[in-house]
Amino acid sequence: MRLVVAGTPDVAVASLDALLASRHEVVAVLTRPDAAAGRGRRSTASPVAQRAREAGLPVLQPARPRGEDFLAALRALEPDACPVVAYGALVPREALAVPRFGWLNLHFSLLPAWRGAAPVQRAVMNGDDVTGACVFELEEGLDTGPVYARLTEPVGPADTAGDLLGRLAASGADLLVSVLDALEDGTAVKTAQPAEGVSLAPKITVEEARVDWTATAREVDRRVRGCTPDPGAWTTFRGERFKLAPVTPVEEDLPAGRIVVGRKRVLVGTGAGSVELGRVQPAGKKLMGATDWARGTRPEPGEEFS
Repeated sequence: MRLVVAGTPDVAVASLDALLASRHEVVAVLTRPDAAAGRGRRSTASPVAQRAREAGLPVLQPARPRGEDFLAALRALEPDACPVVAYGALVPREALAVPRFGWLNLHFSLLPAWRGAAPVQRAVMNGDDVTGACVFELEEGLDTGPVYARLTEPVGPADTAGDLLGRLAASGADLLVSVLDALEDGTAVKTAQPAEGVSLAPKITVEEARVDWTATAREVDRRVRGCTPDPGAWTTFRGERFKLAPVTPVEEDLPAGRIVVGRKRVLVGTGAGSVELGRVQPAGKKLMGATDWARGTRPEPGEEFS
């Protein structure tokens, strides 16, 4: 089949590579326009655009995939299907109608759970034991289309959103190829999503990534892991933002936010139990071990995060 692959971030590159290695023909890539990135805020192509150019593929980068120029370019490519992995923009009805097999979206949850932009982060923050990935037919609703195939993935007690997403990106790429193979062979079957079990996964805001020390130690742990690596969990110390890498829940009871420095560890109290800090990043500094930070900063007795 002729494919136009839509995707933008790193997590979509595995699927693009799998499709390039498949029996299908990738004729172009659709991705978001170049955006400012890094400390210098230089205009940078998306990871998918960079990989596509390495492969010698045409790259479509409309500001919105609804203009007549884009629709004309898409029709001219005559795709049989458009696989989608984290493209980052809504696809209008006019574009959905172009490929004969439709747009096939690889989504990193067990739909109808966690419809939206941050399914893996929400699964970790919610404390889910199992998540997965689905390939479904894209339609105008938010992740509501019928599902062709799914796979499950356990969520480990120390998994960050980044860890989990990396595994799902790899296994999901194979799932996407298998669905396209089945479509071409005429053996694919799609099933409507159930009406029960719907949950939403909106993008994690920076403010939502702020740690609430009155939550339990396990809730703090899940929030930090769910926000790692993006947007990054944080708190404040002496009035400045203080970033947190994953922490470890412990049983010791301390006042919420209270910092206690030991010889080999740094504990912070929560609403129930405490957490042991791993690596931390004070304002203007690089990531470092919590004990290294404490030796240099010397938190005062009774000092707290807020």
